[in-house]
Amino acid sequence: MYFKTKDHKIRGIVRLDKKTKNLCFRLQSGEIAIIEHPDLDEVAAETLLKCKVEAVINTASFITGHYPNKGPELLANERVPLIELPDDKIFSLINDGEVVEIRKGDLYLQGNKILEGSILTKENIAKKIKSANENISFLLDDFLQNTLEYALREKDFILENIKIPALSTEIKGKQVLVVVRGRNYREDLKTIIDYIEERRPVLIGVDGGADALLEFGFTADIIIGDMDSVSDLALKKGKEIILHAYLDGRAPGEKNAKIWG
Repeated sequence: MYFKTKDHKIRGIVRLDKKTKNLCFRLQSGEIAIIEHPDLDEVAAETLLKCKVEAVINTASFITGHYPNKGPELLANERVPLIELPDDKIFSLINDGEVVEIRKGDLYLQGNKILEGSILTKENIAKKIKSANENISFLLDDFLQNTLEYALREKDFILENIKIPALSTEIKGKQVLVVVRGRNYREDLKTIIDYIEERRPVLIGVDGGADALLEFGFTADIIIGDMDSVSDLALKKGKEIILHAYLDGRAPGEKNAKIWG
C-alpha cells in the first residue's frame, strides 16, 4: 500500500459518516474519509476518487468475500491507502474535522494512539477477490433457492392486481429511458447522450440514477425508489417522485422525499 512519506505516515483532516454517499457531499480534496461500508462498491470508490480523498478508513471489511467487489482495487490502483478497523469505535472517539495521523495502519489523535488498524494491500485485495470468485457458485445456489422459496410464499400477492400510482407525467406513446447508477453508468450515458438530446425520452431515475442524469445536464422527469441514495439536489430538481414503501406501509425514505417541491 502507498503512503505519502517513507515512515508510512499520513496526516490530515478527517470526515466521518457511516454512509459513503453522504460523506462525499462534505469530503474535500486531501481529506481522510472514515466510513462503514462493507464490500465497498465501484461507484462509491469512483465518487471518493472524484473527491480526491487522501486515505480511506473503513470500520467494515472492504471485501467480505461474499462477492468480488471492485471498489477497493480501484482505490488501490490510484495509490489511495486503505485502512480497516475492527469495529466502529472511531465514530465516538473523534469528531468531524479533527486532524489525525495514520502510522502504519494505526490512528493517532494529538500524538496519542487511539486505535489499531490494518492496511489492505494490493496482495490482500487479490487474495480476497480470488476467494470471492470461488464463492460465487455457492452464493448463486443460495440466491436461487431463496428466490424460489420467496416466490412460493408470495405467489398470491404476485398474482394479484397491484395498484399502480397515477402519474402526472405523460408516458403513453412516448419513449422512456430508465437510468440506474450502476457500474460504468457514465460510459453508458455518454454513448446515448445524442439519443437523449434528439428524442427527448421521458427520463426515469432510479434513486441515484437521478444524480447520474444531473451529471450530464439532464433532469429526471420521474424519480422512483426508496430515496436512500439520491441527493437533495436531484430530489429538488425532479419533476415527479414515486416513493417505494413496504406492504406494511413503512417508507424509510419518506423524510428524504419531503424536500421535493
